[in-house]
Amino acid sequence: MFVLELTYTAPLAAVDAVLEEHVVWLDEQYRQGVFLASGRKNPRDGGVIIAVAGDRARIEGIIAEDPFVTAGVCAYRVTEFVATKTAPALQAYRETP
Repeated sequence: MFVLELTYTAPLAAVDAVLEEHVVWLDEQYRQGVFLASGRKNPRDGGVIIAVAGDRARIEGIIAEDPFVTAGVCAYRVTEFVATKTAPALQAYRETP
C-alpha cells in the first residue's frame, strides 16, 4: 500500500489548466483498482492518494503518466507501508508483516 502526497510546484492557475485531464487519469486508476481514495489537501497546495500495487516501480510508472507531472505542476512523495490493520471494508488489502 502506498500514500502518494502531491505538492503543487506551480501557481493554481497552471494546476487548474490540467485539472480535467488529471481527473480523467484518476478515474482510470480507480477503474483499474489501483487507487482507493484521493483528494485535495487543505489548504489547497496539493493532494493525497491512497494506492495499492504490486511494487513501487508500478506506482512510479503510474505517477509518471499523471498530467500534473507531465505538465510540470506537481511533485510526488511516495511512502510505502504495510497495512497490518484496516477497517473491515479494506480487509482485502491487509498484509502480514
